[in-house]
Amino acid sequence: MTMMHAKLQVGMVTENMGYSEPKEKTSETLHTHAVAASKYPEDGSDDDNTYAKWSPGAKFVINIVNPALWGEFKHGDKYYVDFTKADA
Repeated sequence: MTMMHAKLQVGMVTENMGYSEPKEKTSETLHTHAVAASKYPEDGSDDDNTYAKWSPGAKFVINIVNPALWGEFKHGDKYYVDFTKADA
């Protein structure tokens, strides 16, 4: 099976607060989208869209509950995400 390699950019990080007083941070939600180049080669290939031809489209949202990861992801940061099938 071929692995899919995607490049995503952080569009927004939201802090989520608990309901009880005092309100404390309970998680961060990381909102990402596909990175698209402003211009592509004639064949559509580009490091930003290895899973698409020309303009890629993707959205990935993840709720981060591990406090050790809070603050690690910033608006505009870019990340590679690799999709490999997991065992059943």
